[in-house]
This record gives sequence, C-alpha cells and structure tokens, in this order.
Amino acid sequence: MTFFRSSKPDWRRLFANPGFPLYFVAMFVSLFGTGMNFAGVTLYVLAKTHSTVQVSFTVILLTLPRLLVPPLGGVLTDRVDRRYLSIVLDLGRAAVVLLAALLAWRDRLELWQLYGMVLLLGVGFAIYWSSSLALLQEVIPAPQLISANSAVLIAVQGGMLAAGGLVGLVYERTGLAGILSIDGITYVLSALCFYLLRRGYFPPQIAASPALFGSVLVSRPSENYLVGSAHSVLADIHEGLNYLRTQPTVLALGLTYACMMAGVISANVLVVALANNLLHVGARGYGFIESGWALGAVIGGFAAAPLSHKRPFQVLITALLLLAVGHALFPYATFLFVAILMNAVFGACRAIVAVLTQSSILASVPNRLMGRTQSAFAFMATVLQVVMSFALGWLAEHASLQIAFLLLGAIYGAALLAALRVRTLDSTLPATEPTAA
Repeated sequence: MTFFRSSKPDWRRLFANPGFPLYFVAMFVSLFGTGMNFAGVTLYVLAKTHSTVQVSFTVILLTLPRLLVPPLGGVLTDRVDRRYLSIVLDLGRAAVVLLAALLAWRDRLELWQLYGMVLLLGVGFAIYWSSSLALLQEVIPAPQLISANSAVLIAVQGGMLAAGGLVGLVYERTGLAGILSIDGITYVLSALCFYLLRRGYFPPQIAASPALFGSVLVSRPSENYLVGSAHSVLADIHEGLNYLRTQPTVLALGLTYACMMAGVISANVLVVALANNLLHVGARGYGFIESGWALGAVIGGFAAAPLSHKRPFQVLITALLLLAVGHALFPYATFLFVAILMNAVFGACRAIVAVLTQSSILASVPNRLMGRTQSAFAFMATVLQVVMSFALGWLAEHASLQIAFLLLGAIYGAALLAALRVRTLDSTLPATEPTAA
C-alpha cells in the first residue's frame, strides 16, 4: 500500500499541471451533456412506450458497441495522439446529437431514429472513455494519479449532478429537443478544451509506475514495445491480451471495475421505474434522485484520497459491500428523500471504488498498453451491462422491482469478490514483465 501512503491530495499542485484545468473542464461539460441526454432519453422512451423493457433496450444500444469497438478502439488509442482522437470523437457525437435535436424540434423524430442516435453515441463513447483516461496518464505525473482521478471523477459526477438537477425542469419546458441541443453544444465545448490543452502531435509513450495495491506489477517494457513498431492490428490486440494474461492482479482490478460499472449503468433501468412506479414522483423526482447520486459521487471524489491514505483495501471492500447490500434494499425506500439519501451514499461508494481501481490501473499499466487495457475492461463491463440491462428490465416488468434490485445487488457482490481476489494475488505474486507477442 505504499503508493497511497505517499499520495496526499494536493489540489493546487494538481491544477498547476499544464493542460489539466482544461482537461477537467472538458470532462465536466461533456458529462453534463451526457447526463442530460441519458436522463432525457430515458424519460422520453418510458413516457412514449410505458415499458421498462424498452428503457433497457436504450441502455443496451448505448453499451452494445463496446462489445465490438474496444479491440480496434484500443489499438487506435495506442497508435495516435489521444488529444486529437478525443476532439474528433467529441465533434462527431455533437453532429449526431444536434441532428437528432433538429428532428425532435420539428416533431419528426421517430423512435428508431432515437435508437440509432443512442447506438452511434455508444460507438463514440466506447473509444472516447478509454482514450480520455489514457490521455490523463500523459498529462499527470504518477505520484498525483490519486488526486487526478478524484478530480476527474468530481468533474464527471459534478456534470451529472448539474444535469440531474436541471433535466426535469428542462424536459418539462423544452422536451427532448432542448435536452439534445444542450448535449450537442457541450460536446463542441469539450472538443475546444481538448484543442487548447496542448500543441503539437504526441503519440503514446512508454511509461510504467508503481502499483497502488502493494508490489510493483509492471517493470519497464522491453524494446519490442517501442512506439514505432510495425505490429499489425491483430498483433497489437494479441499483445494487449497477452499482457493481461501475465498480469492477473491488473485483470482482477479490471474485473472489479467492470462489475461495478455494469451495476452503475444498468441501474438506470430500475431507478426510473422506482421514481415513476413506486414513488410516483415523475420527471422531477427522477432528476432529484439522480442528483443525489451525483452529489454523493462528488463528495466521494473528495473523500477517496484521504479515506484510502492508510487502508485503501479496507475502504474499497467497505464501499463495495455498501453498494451490494444497499441496492438490494433500495426498492424499500418509500419516501423520495430516503431514495435521494440512499442514492447519494451509492454515488459516494461508487466514486471511491472508481478512484481506487482506476488509479491503480493507471499506475500499473505501461502507457503503451493503456488504451488496449482500458478497452478490454470496457468490453468486460459491456457484456455484463447488456446482460444485466435486459435481465433487470424483464424482471421489473414481469416479476417485481424488488427481485430486479436484488439481482442488481448481486452484481456489486461480484465486484466485491473480484476485489478480494486482488488482495490474494497482491500478496502472493511477484512482479512480472509482459512478454512480447
């Protein structure tokens, strides 16, 4: 646990890093728009179809591209300047969303067109998330990764918090067209921030840092990993998979993160049904519940580094346990303020888990392999999200919300088991070096 003991949060020093303030703003505005989009689309589909299965279908469409895109997206992320890649993805998503907003404003947006927009956004996000996280590794030195991940999560969840607080009001006044217009503008602003972040073309570099959970997992790669290598795409994919095969602790961390993210994304299928069918609070109430999540996540982002300074593993396990048990009990929150409070606790726990696992991954994986590693974990999370989204929607519609939430708690339980595996591997495995494919 030596990394955490030497990594005290220093926000002034963190934001003194060239480019990081712009990175922070880019993530905030981008996720504000994404939060507005996701909540608005969820409300629109539920109001139009009155079906949680249809709501789960939108979640599946959003995550489905991550089953196919990550292998190629990871190779792309590890071959080109991640800043330029993020700019292109932001502008591409802006064009798609603004076109859908125009159709909605003219009252010509069909349900299949909305689903098509969600699918294309999923394709862009499948590459964007791993690319932006890999870019963070280039902007911030290794000793500041805990603070950096906390700050980024605060930006992400701060954007979601603002979106959750406003989405109900905006949706009631402007409908889906206003929601989508705001989302499109935020993508343009995010692209501008990335453009101003630095100058010049910077391909991915080789880097290795100490692991967060104890021993050093990765030493400096061999000369076979030089940036200018002429590996084919398939060889690059094989190289990334071979790296994970030789790094079981990194893989266990990735599984922890993937299971947790699967629960976070698929939970939206149930939360909107909880707001409408059990609490009867409508769009505003749903927005307040989502704001509770985001507020908790912001608090958790600030608290992650101080809480994990001495006992990071215990903090990680406690957060996952609260997520597992709490979601199983969530449908028994009979009052809106109780649901908001519980969701705030869930948001804080999720933030802590995300900061600890992502910081450990960023500190452990060489920069040259970061895109493929993040994409592999995104693929794992997507498989779980697709299965969970459909299963939760079906159970909520054909069985009960209580049973569906019990299954949601179980996926967080799986994340807990994977985290326990991290401790086992960390205490038994020596440091290893990836072998050339």
